[in-house]
Amino acid sequence: MKRFINKVRRFRIWTLFLKELRQIKADKKLVVSLILPPTLQLVIFGFALNPEVTNLRLGVVDESRTAASREVISAFVESRSFRVAEQFRSSDELGRALSAGRLDAGLIVPSDFAQQRERRETARAQFLIDAVNSNTAGIAGGYAARIIAALNKRIAQDSPPVSLQIAGGAAGVRGRIAARIALLFNPGLESAWFIVTGVLGILLVLNGSIIGGAAMVKEKEAGTIEQLLMTPAQAVEIVTAKIAPLFVLLSTQIVLALVVARLVFGLPIRGSLVLLFVAGMLCVLAGIGIGTFLATFSKSQQQAQLMSFFVNPPLSMLSGATTPVEAMPEWMQPFTLLNPISHFSTIARGVLIKGAGIEAIWPHMLALVGFAVALVGVSAWRFRKQLG
Repeated sequence: MKRFINKVRRFRIWTLFLKELRQIKADKKLVVSLILPPTLQLVIFGFALNPEVTNLRLGVVDESRTAASREVISAFVESRSFRVAEQFRSSDELGRALSAGRLDAGLIVPSDFAQQRERRETARAQFLIDAVNSNTAGIAGGYAARIIAALNKRIAQDSPPVSLQIAGGAAGVRGRIAARIALLFNPGLESAWFIVTGVLGILLVLNGSIIGGAAMVKEKEAGTIEQLLMTPAQAVEIVTAKIAPLFVLLSTQIVLALVVARLVFGLPIRGSLVLLFVAGMLCVLAGIGIGTFLATFSKSQQQAQLMSFFVNPPLSMLSGATTPVEAMPEWMQPFTLLNPISHFSTIARGVLIKGAGIEAIWPHMLALVGFAVALVGVSAWRFRKQLG
């Protein structure tokens, strides 16, 4: 073993590798940027990018003022999705409050609501939603439908169910088919699990791109490229020695991110960590390849950063990492297949949350291998061409 180590030390690439490590060690800002920003971003995105909506401001017009109407209002409040922000005397006042932006939704219970219940008719209440924010409006409508469905189930044996009109339609009408819903893999509907596993891929690729590109351009700005060319080392050895230390350091972010996700968000680890680490390292290589490729067209770090703005944001938004791919237009969805972040997010969710094995994720793993080889190969070829 000692003989093997001594033999490795005699290689020129080993000397270049140690030189890169010493440069990284001397650059304290780079070391901090490898640890602090990814950790903060993972935590902030995990909390901030939360599709759940709570404490929506609800305005109420209770024209019935009976126990039946109060039961409906209490059902909305008890769900914790809504809170009664204000009571109104008429629907016109409620409409003005919605127009002014003081409310997110409004509930109107008509004066004959209790009489309809007593006559065993379908009682109707009107639910109004401020749909300026379409995402919040859709979520609020879904909340209201579930609240009324739960209320119908509770009172079904004593009286006909309450019907709730939303945007001119009715929700919560009694049906003869009952369905039992089973939530697999995420029974608590923890949205942070979906967000964190996607943000992890974004951080690996974007940090690899930014730091990899900065390391390459720094050699140009410092004028040390000419010094490297005067050494006996070949261009392939120089490029490999530049990439290898960054690859090792960026790969440690996978461990850091998993620890944070586990401690802060309770993210489960149900599958093989080996598969996840392999996918993460391929993701890092793809990011470094992107950064190195952009560096070959840049003469300064400012130019490299500006060029990355045309690449990194589209990679993040067209990845399905923070929003479902199905939410994108159909013509845009195929572009996610050309995005390494998209494939890593699928692998991370499959391995960590579902406990999937290689038999389920091998197409995405193969795609990451292709991205890593192609991006690193093309960027190394471009950089070697410039050195030549």
